[in-house]
Amino acid sequence: MEEEKNTPEELRELLDSKQYTRLRQTLEDMNDADIAAIMDEMEDEDSLKMFRLLPKDMAADVFAQLQLEGQQYIITALSEKEASSVIDNLMADDATDLLEEMPANVVKRILSNAKPETRADINRLMRYPEYSAGSIMTVEYVDLKEEMTVEDAIGRIRRIGLDSETVNICYVLDKQRVLCGTVALRYLLIRDKDDLIGDFMNENVISINTMTDQEEAAQVFKKYDFTAMPVVDNERRMVGIITIDDVVDIIDEEATEDIEKMAAIIPTEKPYFRVSVWETYAKRMPWLLFLMISATFTGQIITRYESALASYVILTAYIPMLMDSGGNAGSQASVSIIRGMSLHEIEFKNFFRVLWKESRVALMCGASMAAVNFLKLLAVDRIGVELAAIVCVTLVFVIFVAKSIGCMLPMLAKRIGFDPAVMASPLLTTIVDAVSLTIYFTIATHVLHIAV
Repeated sequence: MEEEKNTPEELRELLDSKQYTRLRQTLEDMNDADIAAIMDEMEDEDSLKMFRLLPKDMAADVFAQLQLEGQQYIITALSEKEASSVIDNLMADDATDLLEEMPANVVKRILSNAKPETRADINRLMRYPEYSAGSIMTVEYVDLKEEMTVEDAIGRIRRIGLDSETVNICYVLDKQRVLCGTVALRYLLIRDKDDLIGDFMNENVISINTMTDQEEAAQVFKKYDFTAMPVVDNERRMVGIITIDDVVDIIDEEATEDIEKMAAIIPTEKPYFRVSVWETYAKRMPWLLFLMISATFTGQIITRYESALASYVILTAYIPMLMDSGGNAGSQASVSIIRGMSLHEIEFKNFFRVLWKESRVALMCGASMAAVNFLKLLAVDRIGVELAAIVCVTLVFVIFVAKSIGCMLPMLAKRIGFDPAVMASPLLTTIVDAVSLTIYFTIATHVLHIAV
């Protein structure tokens, strides 16, 4: 029978009632990630109390799973000796991620008591640009030599394996630490103990340069289905590895950033409830102001065509429908293109191919929507054929222009160095609204012979 999991409420009750011995025993039987998830939901003081109750061999593993804000609170609340002990037991990449977000005086205090090798690893990782492969790699991996026997290799794994990020793949280096090949652990287990590593290692090694962007690194992982990948410098000397858990975090960060930009929000790396009201205001307000000011062009267009609206007030009733339809059509195109670009399915060289495809889709969508709308205008709204034709012809043009703009803007943005996600919904909708009104009133004034 499967054992029931301990609920957060049960653990909080043990903590509140100060049943520390029982709580410690309970934590020993739990998964590190489950403990971290519960601690993330606790108040900072309670989270710190629970952390202090963790067995030493679990503490670092649980700490690595905590959200950044929780890590920062705990590490600053611990004594210098305790904090340095935690840092020493973290993987170098996790320790670097934490310390990069902390004040310099706190970092100096913690590192002053850390092991020399820990300080060296962290200082090396901190030199790489943010969001590069070098900044997210870990330096704990198993390295072997070509002249080693299988017996020697297994012995080395036993000595350093516990301190390595993974032992599933071992990396073969020459005397200059140039990456020569890889060996999977399963091959070491089935080979004769006297076989030389150089005789059966895989020499066709896929690696990433330290300066490669982390998003590009994630795409390489996806392409080759790797769980770990070596990171090399410009001379192909191996300096670290990136593992799949880091890639999952990258994909999560990049997706969140794109979603926030597409919603006209300045991205933040903090969880929602960890962002203060003031910070949330500061992240949202700049774009809201920009979009509000840019939307005044829509008002100017309506003002310019006041005579047309005065002569045919019925035209006003269809402005929301045309603007909404254009905005929705443009958003469909832009989101599809932005997603395709993020997956490297679409590049700027495909500009005209994409435009040709979206143009055909736009004409088909526009014609279908216009046909349905024409029948609705005649049967339900009971307006004249001439006015119905104006609205429906405008709809075709609006859908065509919106989808064309929606597919072009993200590609052009990336070409000139902007993030394509910025060109999604809010900004695109503002542009399409102005274009839609211009098309609508231009067609109406020409067909109805209204002087502007």
